[in-house]
Amino acid sequence: MTPHPENVDHHFVVDPTKFDFYAMDCYRIAGDNTIAETLANEVIQAYTDFDGQERSPMRLAEARITLGVVRAQEGDLDAAIDHGVRALQGKRKSLPTLLMASRDLTKILSDRYSAESKTRNYLDQVNSLTALIPRQH
Repeated sequence: MTPHPENVDHHFVVDPTKFDFYAMDCYRIAGDNTIAETLANEVIQAYTDFDGQERSPMRLAEARITLGVVRAQEGDLDAAIDHGVRALQGKRKSLPTLLMASRDLTKILSDRYSAESKTRNYLDQVNSLTALIPRQH
């Protein structure tokens, strides 16, 4: 039996919550919505205190992106956009990471709902964040 890690905040230690987070991304990318959604909800619960205070904003943002992808694939555009917008509004942003995770949602929204004004508004928000990242030459 492997002992529980002493310092679960260390970047290279995979505690059970981090494992759920990484697995969530894998299942989202693989298209297994049931498991991806379950893990996204686990991540949100694990990183939200009883009083609603959120810890690990980037993990929460990616969990919301995952929920947005699931809702979009189910045909619930309003919920998909709501999850996407909430992900973009998080407190701390690693823009490259956030935009990379958002690609799955922006792709499905562009492919299935490009004529919808809500989709265009969301994509405009994503594009405005993209413009904030310095370009490397």
